[in-house]
Amino acid sequence: MEKKLRVTFNSPLVLGFALACAAVTLLGTLTGGKSTALLFSTRAASLSDPLSFIRIFTHVLGHSGLAHLVGNMAYILLLGPALEEKYGWKNLLTVILVTALITGLIHNLLFPRSLLLGASGVVFSFILLTSFTEFREGEIPLTFVLVAVIYLGQQLWEGFTVQDNVSNLTHIVGGLVGSGAGYLLNMRKAQRP
Repeated sequence: MEKKLRVTFNSPLVLGFALACAAVTLLGTLTGGKSTALLFSTRAASLSDPLSFIRIFTHVLGHSGLAHLVGNMAYILLLGPALEEKYGWKNLLTVILVTALITGLIHNLLFPRSLLLGASGVVFSFILLTSFTEFREGEIPLTFVLVAVIYLGQQLWEGFTVQDNVSNLTHIVGGLVGSGAGYLLNMRKAQRP
């Protein structure tokens, strides 16, 4: 008897995140960018503005357009399901939220006049977190070293040599969050009896 193939909702957090990003980008397009500027991008603002606290997390959902969205979602959908399976949705959600918080705060402190939006920090967090999947206590995976050198090195280089609207600092900070999360999550797992 032949078994039927069916599509499964295999990674609820990652798929939900990708769908939320797509919905926010569509809303931004329909509103001429007004919704994105109001709710899904972060910038230095008065602490009396309650939206400042929301935007520090929601900026990872906003994207400047379809190309920006597709570029980020390709990595999120490629790397995210394996990470969600290995670490669980709660840990991966924590990584996303911590990445959003730290990249948003650092951006607002260092670049108070510019907007930050997009899931690039989360992408780099996922890239470095993925390189920790074969971590064992007392070892540093060579894949992690190579990925860190290649991806973070590229961002450092481009940060100094390329003038564009890409926040290389956000990529670097996201990668550092992913590295730290990979180390901590694997150390916690290694210490369990």
